[in-house]
Amino acid sequence: MDTQINAPEHNTIDSKQKVLFVITQSELGGAQRFLRTLVNRLDKNQYKLLVAAGPIYTGHRIQDTEHKSYDLLDQLETEGLKTARLRHLHREIRPLSDLRAILELRKIIKEFKPDTLFLLSSKAGFIGSLAARNIKIPVRPAGESKYRNIEVVYRIGGWTFNDPWPAWKKKLWVFLERISAKWKDVIIVNNKHDLEQAHELKIKPRKEIKLIHNGLDVYKIDFLPKEEARLKLFEKASRQSGRIFNAGIIVGTVANFYPTKGLEYLISAAEHFKNNDDITFVVIGDGTERSHLEHLIADKGLDKKVLLLGQLPDAYRVIPAFDIFILSSVKEGFPWAVIEAMAAKVPVIATRVGATPEIIEDDKNGMLVEPGRPEQIAKKIQELVANEHLRQELGIQAHQTVLFKFSLDKMIKEIESAMSNNQ
Repeated sequence: MDTQINAPEHNTIDSKQKVLFVITQSELGGAQRFLRTLVNRLDKNQYKLLVAAGPIYTGHRIQDTEHKSYDLLDQLETEGLKTARLRHLHREIRPLSDLRAILELRKIIKEFKPDTLFLLSSKAGFIGSLAARNIKIPVRPAGESKYRNIEVVYRIGGWTFNDPWPAWKKKLWVFLERISAKWKDVIIVNNKHDLEQAHELKIKPRKEIKLIHNGLDVYKIDFLPKEEARLKLFEKASRQSGRIFNAGIIVGTVANFYPTKGLEYLISAAEHFKNNDDITFVVIGDGTERSHLEHLIADKGLDKKVLLLGQLPDAYRVIPAFDIFILSSVKEGFPWAVIEAMAAKVPVIATRVGATPEIIEDDKNGMLVEPGRPEQIAKKIQELVANEHLRQELGIQAHQTVLFKFSLDKMIKEIESAMSNNQ
């Protein structure tokens, strides 16, 4: 097994709590944003950290190693974090690769000897908890027993069986989550709906299941000024298309191009404004659905109306460029992009999925619509376009909500408490 571990040299302090984080893909999505935020806020005098992740693929032939990349791990390494590249951990179920991933991860666990194994995302949750079974670690400092079990914490940003999949695949993932819950000590969910589902479906860990909302530090988030953010977006759009853009109202979103994000419904909503030259729709992100979305845009004649700008590093920084932010998802956990937009005082229209009803009070600090209903999105956009005062008021109330209800300090303290159950 030749898993590559990249680490800056540090003096080892035995009293530090050792935490191994494992996430399925090294992309730059919501779960990865949570992980990056968490590891950078943990006190390095108290914790010794290692982050392991599988690759993302930039080509169609996933067996070809030249198409693998590890964007998240690359980023963490520049920030001084120790990382491990998992060559065989994939998002899809692949029995042979999954077996190799288990062996690969067991080797890392035995070498690093973590006190806590912190798993993020569904596939890592199953593979990681299985890999940790029957591995004992030395007690530090030695107590009555020389060895003990690893504390397994699993944080899920939205149950994968809520994805728009065939019924058999949903049932398979319910079964896998229920079985593997017995190998985990603590499960963390980030919204009430997922908590209720866990109880209904008898997904029960050894100790407890906890609800911990995502949080932001409103005072430290480094948004670009509105005009600078708009200029950055339109410079990128002009380079891609060779055309000059100068939009009035920008309706935008930040999302990976996955079926769960419902971006086709945003595109269908944009069709209602086809003849309105004062409104431009901007989507920041990329992913497996790009080709489908490009064809949909072309078929509807929206090439000049809907711009797919691709990935941007730290995309949240340009959110102030938007006059309206849209979350069109059909499935979510607790969407980072929504509270980022709210922190930027951008009015949000979001589908009623996952935690959004816990974040947004309809028509008070944002607007809610039903998933899969582009006509509802279009109607709400029209309301906001016609009423600048309403846009400003919703933006102010949204900012206050994040400031007082979804603080980063609160999230970090609750996560640390979950990791300390067995210390």
